[in-house]
Amino acid sequence: MAILGLSGTLGTIIWIVAVVCAIWVIYDVLAKNKKLKDTEKLVWVICAVLFSIITAIIYWIIKKK
Repeated sequence: MAILGLSGTLGTIIWIVAVVCAIWVIYDVLAKNKKLKDTEKLVWVICAVLFSIITAIIYWIIKKK
């Protein structure tokens, strides 16, 4: 996080939120969402690991429909 200039408390909070978002998306995709194909699940999991907060927002919007 220091590379982005987000060290200290703000960086820690953002990191915790990112980890929680990634865990939520991965859990929801793998455990609760039975209608997705395996390849779609894999894409969601990879995106959750790489872009956790953005993926969580997009997943929540799509799931809401």
